[in-house]
Order: sequence, then C-alpha cells, then structure tokens
Amino acid sequence: MAKVISTLFISADGVAEIDPDWHFPYFDENMGRAVGEDYDSADVLLIGRETYDSFAGAWPDREAAGGDDATFAKQLGDTRKVVVSRQPLEFSWRNSELIQGDLLDAVTALRADAGSRGVLIPGSISVVQQLLAAGLVDELRLLVHPVAARKGRKLFDDGDTPYHLRVTATEVFPTGVIRVIYSPTAAPAKAGYADVKDQVPGAN
Repeated sequence: MAKVISTLFISADGVAEIDPDWHFPYFDENMGRAVGEDYDSADVLLIGRETYDSFAGAWPDREAAGGDDATFAKQLGDTRKVVVSRQPLEFSWRNSELIQGDLLDAVTALRADAGSRGVLIPGSISVVQQLLAAGLVDELRLLVHPVAARKGRKLFDDGDTPYHLRVTATEVFPTGVIRVIYSPTAAPAKAGYADVKDQVPGAN
C-alpha cells in the first residue's frame, strides 16, 4: 500500500500558512535535502487548488529558465499531479489532472495502488485536515521553524477528538529548524494524576 505523506513548513506555534518573511531566512542546504527526500519518496503529488495555482505559476517558468532550481522544477513537472478542486480546471502544466469523484474515495484508491511509491501532499492545509480526520494520512513530515508566526492558518483545526502521533524521526538543523516525522497512532492508556504522582520530582 502506498503511503500518504503530508509535508509542511510550519512555525513553532503551529502556523502552516507560510510567510516568506519567516520561512526563507531558515532555508538552507539541510532543509533543501529534507525537501528532496520528501519528494523522492512519492510518484504522485496530491494538491489543493491554491497550492496548484502557486506551483503552476512558478515552477514551469523556473524549469524553462534553466537556473539552479531547474532540476527540481523538471522533477515536479514530470511527476503526476492530482488536483483537488470543486470546479473544472484547464491545466497548462504537464501531468496534471483533476481528482475524480470524492476526495476520500480517490485517496483510498491512490493508497491501494501497489505500483505507487507514495502520495505526497505539499502544503494544501485543507486537504490534509480532511484526510487526517478520515485517518488517511500515514506520515506528517514537518519542518518546524524557530519562530512564533502569531498569524496565519494552523495545521490542526478545532475538533473534539485529539490526534495522537508517534515520532518516527527527528533532526535538528544548525538554523534551529527541527525536522520531525510523525505517524498517527492509537491513544495511550487513560491516566490521571494518581497514576503518575510517583514520577514527580522528589517522589519516593
């Protein structure tokens, strides 16, 4: 089964709607390597309409310009891109297609594709939120910036049920950015203060 992986730049206070002013000062070769590893793990990009418009408005031109980022731009262009939109779209970027039918059904089918290496969701906060709620995200790969953004859309929306996560990998970059990879997991056993009071400082 193909993994569904969400990859996000995020602030220390949970804002995933990036602002270039707090994002780019922390982008170095370590973050570039991490981003490359994320994109190499998948052969399908699942993206929302806004993210698609942003990508399609920049990366084809960067590929054509032949600069330092042209290789990565070509990789994005060559990758299958499945776009989540309620409205019909006309695509100018190659290998782009509109999601067919219900989002959850489509992602379930993508996960079941034995020939796929993985499905990567860059950004696309609303898509990630819907898939988290449905239990269809296998990994959250977060690049946590050492800044409290204080404004912007957060990854985790309000809800009644907590998302319990297991840390599968961490890495701290010289810039202070923390790369953390989470996988959803079952809730721990219920506990209250009476269950942990022997662990407080100075307890016998």
